[in-house]
Amino acid sequence: MAIQRMDNVLIVVEDLDAVIAFFVELGLELENRGPVEGRWVERVIGVDDVRQEVAMLRIPGQLGGVELAMFHAPKVITPEPKNAPANTLGIRRIMFAVDDVDDVVARLRAHGAELVGTIEEYEQIFRLCYVRGPEGIVVGLAQELS
Repeated sequence: MAIQRMDNVLIVVEDLDAVIAFFVELGLELENRGPVEGRWVERVIGVDDVRQEVAMLRIPGQLGGVELAMFHAPKVITPEPKNAPANTLGIRRIMFAVDDVDDVVARLRAHGAELVGTIEEYEQIFRLCYVRGPEGIVVGLAQELS
């Protein structure tokens, strides 16, 4: 049996509105948002007494997306260090292909984003950078050079 597609990546956040605004500015569309709770979700995620609000954002015209969850209960656990460097175990970033890296970085800065390093060119194929947005979320941006 083969994998059919990658559906989404989940990011747990504290400020759902700020993170939604960041990803909408990046170019994703808010597909839906609402409460998620009950025994079924507790069984799926292995956490009791769950009350959360979830937002699903999609890349326009694509299947994959980003799911955001803000827990009202139980209390969230903050990892250390909060802004972990690139060599820390675990998921470090989500990469998006964009039309214009400079434009996207400028628009995301209005939402508090900062470059992690610098914008660099890779072998005259891509312009690349990492941007740290709200809550320390790191997104990679890749602009294909033609």
